[in-house]
Amino acid sequence: METDLKLKLEQLHERVDALKDQINTEEATKNAFVMPFIQIIGYDIFNPTEVIPEFICDIGTKKGEKIDYVIKKDGEPILIIECKHWKEKADAHNSQLHRYYHVSKSRFGVLTNGHQYNFYADLEKPNIMDEKPFFTLDLSNLKDSSLKILEKFSKNGYNLEGILDSAESLKYIKAIRNEFEKEIKEPSDEMVRMLVNRFFDKPITASRLATFKEYTRKAFSNSINESINFRLKNALNINETIPSKTTEEITPIDDTKDNAKIITTEEEVEGSQIVKAILREILPASRIAFRDTLSYFGILLDDNNRKPLCRLHFNSSNKYIELFHNGKDNGEKKLIASLEEIYSYKAELLSTLKNYE
Repeated sequence: METDLKLKLEQLHERVDALKDQINTEEATKNAFVMPFIQIIGYDIFNPTEVIPEFICDIGTKKGEKIDYVIKKDGEPILIIECKHWKEKADAHNSQLHRYYHVSKSRFGVLTNGHQYNFYADLEKPNIMDEKPFFTLDLSNLKDSSLKILEKFSKNGYNLEGILDSAESLKYIKAIRNEFEKEIKEPSDEMVRMLVNRFFDKPITASRLATFKEYTRKAFSNSINESINFRLKNALNINETIPSKTTEEITPIDDTKDNAKIITTEEEVEGSQIVKAILREILPASRIAFRDTLSYFGILLDDNNRKPLCRLHFNSSNKYIELFHNGKDNGEKKLIASLEEIYSYKAELLSTLKNYE
């Protein structure tokens, strides 16, 4: 059933694309696009007791109001449908479907423009149609999950209890997904604070929050890009690494002054690589992290600012390496004349590492 349904809907989509520029009225949209859809899901459009067009429904003091279509099964209305011109959006803003739903015995309403079908129910308040659909079928993007849901509305597969059981989860999963996508695009203060408070033990000032918000946005973006590339690599079954979107350069938070412009020098990079080479003897590279600040270049264990391995103070004419073999709160600065002198502090660096293990 599902394969046959998908094939017929794909053919309908091709028909919609081919004819839409010649469809100039709402009535033509109904005849050319919506009626074939109703037929595809199994209802007899030529049986006036099953598919009733222009169904008259009195709404309060208004007499003779009409619903575009009412679909009945076993004599009971199961679906009311309102149609828009194909150029209009299929949303319920200022739609008559709200009023129709209130006086209808049907549990489900559909608003469509011929290529998108929005399905509504009364999950929030009984007999009052929800503002947002719990399910949307887009002919241009047919998903297997959507076809499974649509089957429950078909004549042979209609299952009221099954639809009601899944409608609430569909509605709220969609709502949660929408909120998640908003957070990815523009992280909220609440989201940023929740994440940052798990690893950052200092007060989050307004300026820090703004910086962390940008970090969060970039972290989300990088994570998604890496996940997509991983899936593509597996799907294509190739060994080559698929290039991902270049990770955006970030400027770490300055421990001394928020939002100060920080420049990482070549000497800091070279010095950090020497430290990394020393620690690599007993530590995986993935556990060694770097953070540049206005006053020093920090090298951390597991990217945890409570586990400093050392700090490079290269921002003045004299260069120092700050060691923490006596404890993270007892940093000891050592003057170095050249980067090679960092190797002479191998014992202190390894001792620092053991303090955290």
